[in-house]
Amino acid sequence: MCNTCGCNVTPGNVEIARGPAGHGATGVDVLQRLLAANDRAALHNRAHFDEHGVLALNLMSAPGSGKTALLEATADALAGELRMAAVVGDLETENDARRIRAHGMPALQITTGGACHLDAHMLHDALHGIALEGLDVLFIENVGNLVCPASFDLGQHRNVALLSFTEGDDKPAKYPVLFRAADVVLLTKSDLAPYMDDFDPVRAARCVLELANPAPLLPLSARKGTNLRAWLDWVRAEVGLVRRPSHDRRQRLAG
Repeated sequence: MCNTCGCNVTPGNVEIARGPAGHGATGVDVLQRLLAANDRAALHNRAHFDEHGVLALNLMSAPGSGKTALLEATADALAGELRMAAVVGDLETENDARRIRAHGMPALQITTGGACHLDAHMLHDALHGIALEGLDVLFIENVGNLVCPASFDLGQHRNVALLSFTEGDDKPAKYPVLFRAADVVLLTKSDLAPYMDDFDPVRAARCVLELANPAPLLPLSARKGTNLRAWLDWVRAEVGLVRRPSHDRRQRLAG
């Protein structure tokens, strides 16, 4: 986290950062206050998701790795099977949200201004514009950044990291916080593999394993619609895991 990119203070936590008048807090005090408040908001968000049996997936990657294209392909592939919505984070524009909505998935855009990540407060505010009742999956497309998004819990159930064949295969080693937190790593733009002979999927997998992370690496091409099955099956399995506790809780209350 830094001061130049604006990631310490976001529209959702500016009042918390200011603190009580005359407090005279140091930078460390402010940072600790912000992170503690973010974690409380994340717990609140997760409680909402759990109550409604909604799987919340946080998609993180560098810009241009294919997060939006993945959601477009996922919307097409799972239409009629799972009820899905997305929250999309970008510094400016609604471009990505419009693209996703064009594929039949409701999408709400968060424009962060100067902030290079989403935080739990921004997501909480966005949830007022999304009907969680009846949803199976909420995709959270974080701001394109390999550093700051991994430091802020949003209340998600799982983290999805994207690494494209147009990037270096050593990215997991260079940005360990994000890839260590990943529950699944998607090797995107696999249709470009024949032209990117300096990207070695085996080396990328080894970098992830060296972070003591056993997350699966799944190569796919969202644009070409190839090798999507493993990703879609992973989503289906995670929906089942989240939905079951909520169903059991409702059954107990009904009884």
